[in-house]
Amino acid sequence: VHVAESGGGSVQPGESLRLSCVISDSTLDLYYIGWFRQLPGQEREGVSCISGSEDITYYADSVKGRFTISRDNAKNTVYLQMNSLKPEDSAVYYCAADGGWATVQAMCGMSPLFGAWGQGTQVTVSS
Repeated sequence: VHVAESGGGSVQPGESLRLSCVISDSTLDLYYIGWFRQLPGQEREGVSCISGSEDITYYADSVKGRFTISRDNAKNTVYLQMNSLKPEDSAVYYCAADGGWATVQAMCGMSPLFGAWGQGTQVTVSS
């Protein structure tokens, strides 16, 4: 399966962005999808993940209440709506896909559980 992210950019604090993740496989609901972010020299951090057909979601504490993950199976796309962005949200954001080998929270905490990764999209939040 191939994964491709888009939607990054530069915004001011308090503004919003919506990231999109297109999955090449038409059976999107079979996959767990995760959004991760990474700063140079740091480990990849799980931001939000969503399970397959049950749409169980997980959010990191740092984004809870501000970010929303959703999926549109008809478009093979998973979205990450990011509101009230903060400078500390700046990073390269990656989308990843794999089967459900563990709970959604566990999958989000262990990026190596995801086998398919996109190329990343830069998000910069600065005044």
